[in-house]
Amino acid sequence: MKSLRRIRRNKKGINTILASLLMVVIVVVAAVMVYAWSTGLLSSLLVQNPVPKELINYDSAAYGAGASTYNLTIFVRNSGSVAVTLQTYYVKDSHGNQYTSGTGTGGWNTTSIAPSTAMAVVICIRNAAPLTGNCPAGFASYLPTYSGGSPQGFAFTGGSSYSITVVTTRNNQFQWNFQK
Repeated sequence: MKSLRRIRRNKKGINTILASLLMVVIVVVAAVMVYAWSTGLLSSLLVQNPVPKELINYDSAAYGAGASTYNLTIFVRNSGSVAVTLQTYYVKDSHGNQYTSGTGTGGWNTTSIAPSTAMAVVICIRNAAPLTGNCPAGFASYLPTYSGGSPQGFAFTGGSSYSITVVTTRNNQFQWNFQK
């Protein structure tokens, strides 16, 4: 009987067992948290605010005929989650010559494309004096400007390639390459 009382009074052995068990539980919980964080499970469980995303792709393109070889109609589709408003465009040929759209009021720079819709966007070049060209009527308030080594500018000609960069009002850039 005496030895049983002595064991019950000496609690040092029980404290060591409880401390070891508590350490094992802490290590297991920490390992589960690290695993959840590293696999991305933790971030998917937390509430996140969706960030609106602009994403436009072109479906097809059509060059103008005859005197309107200065126009390119691009059919773009808004694949993003927010409406996209086009602000400006840059057209560069394979020699480094470039046209930049103007920024007047009305016309091209107010073109807005709703999510999951497609729209025809006209890219016009070579419409500033002394250069000539046939841009649609809405382009009168913001003529494209030309910069390059060739004083006569360029037109969309067969066998040439062109790079077109479109900039949105949120300052996102989308670039496509075309060949006529």
